Amino acid sequence: MPVIINGTGTISGVSATGISSVQELANASVTPAKLSQPFTSATAVASTSGTSIDFTSIPSWVKRITVMFKNVSLNGGAEKLIQLGTSSGVTTSGYQSGSVIVYGTHSVIITSNANGFVIRSDQPSEEINGHYVFTLIGSNGWVGSSIVENYSDRCWFGAGRVDLAATLDRVRITSTNGTDTFDAGTINILYE
Repeated sequence: MPVIINGTGTISGVSATGISSVQELANASVTPAKLSQPFTSATAVASTSGTSIDFTSIPSWVKRITVMFKNVSLNGGAEKLIQLGTSSGVTTSGYQSGSVIVYGTHSVIITSNANGFVIRSDQPSEEINGHYVFTLIGSNGWVGSSIVENYSDRCWFGAGRVDLAATLDRVRITSTNGTDTFDAGTINILYE
C-alpha cells in the first residue's frame, strides 16, 4: 500500500499490519528514494590558450555528459575534437564520428573522424556555440550527438560512438591535428 505524506505531515494510506502502536508509527523514519544523481556543473574554463582542455575526476556514476561551447575558436585550420577517457588516459582511436551541414541550394558538407567526436564549422577558426551530449549506452560504450552554430548563422549537426576500455573519468577538447591553439571563448561540462 502506498504511503502518502501531505504538506502538513499527515500520513495516509498506511496499513496497521506490522505496526504495534501509534508511537511506533510516529517514530518511524521515512526516506525518499533517490531517483537519480544531481546535475553537476564543472568550473567553466576560458578557451583562450593551449592545445587541449581537460575535465578530469568525473565520478564513476555519471551516465550523461554535456560539453558546452560559447564563442570557442582555434587559431589554425584544424577541426575541433572531443575525446573521452579513463584513468589510463584519453582514448585517441576507435571512434566513429561525423558532422554535417545542409544549406543554400542543398549543398552538403560532411566531415568524419576516427580519433574523436569531430565538430565542424565553415572555417575551423570561426567561433562556435552549442553543445555535444554524450550518453552511456552500457558496458563503457558511449554515444553522442551535437548541434553547434558559428558566426555565419549556420548550424552543424554531429553524432558518433566510442567504446572505452574502462569507466569514463575524463573529457578532452582539442583539435584534429593536436597542435592548433584555442584563442577565444569558454568551455564547460555538465554531468549527471
